[in-house]
Amino acid sequence: MSDRPGLRERKKAKTRALIQKEALRLFRERGYAATTVEQIAEAAEVAPSTVFRYFATKEDLVLVDQFPPFMEALQSVPAHLKPVPAVRAAMRAVLAGQTAEEFAESVEREKLMFTVPELWAASLDNISGVVRTMHEQLAAREGRAADDPELRNVTGAIVGVLMAVWLDLVKDPTLDAAAELDQALAHLEAGLPL
Repeated sequence: MSDRPGLRERKKAKTRALIQKEALRLFRERGYAATTVEQIAEAAEVAPSTVFRYFATKEDLVLVDQFPPFMEALQSVPAHLKPVPAVRAAMRAVLAGQTAEEFAESVEREKLMFTVPELWAASLDNISGVVRTMHEQLAAREGRAADDPELRNVTGAIVGVLMAVWLDLVKDPTLDAAAELDQALAHLEAGLPL
């Protein structure tokens, strides 16, 4: 039996991806606020109701939950790795699995999230959820309680380093994301020496 999705699921995924791709293109060309759902629907050759079937709000066109692959990768890294090396390994695995187009779209979404106030506000719940999930996974890996303050500090340091790198990537998308993230996490792992 094949694990490949059926034709209907593949068609839905293709439609969803096309809508999002056209939305990102229009946001880039016209600006987020100036782009309407009707324009996105027209560009994707679907009805506005189809856009809303796949994305409940205009913000959802940008706020994709990109972290399940990272969380899955974090679960699959060797158990003996401490939190920072485990996150480094998971990050390497996720970035290595992305195509250049997927990575470019990811940076474009991040840029919108960090520069459009409505999207930044809408993304805070998503960011909080990612931090909570990462913290819970690291606590489980370390055999520590979820309210352990040392683990909270390590999780916060990891998130801070990742956020700083993403802000740099948004300003300069020509940076080598994999190298920048790996170097930043290596610096954190070494104790942040100056």
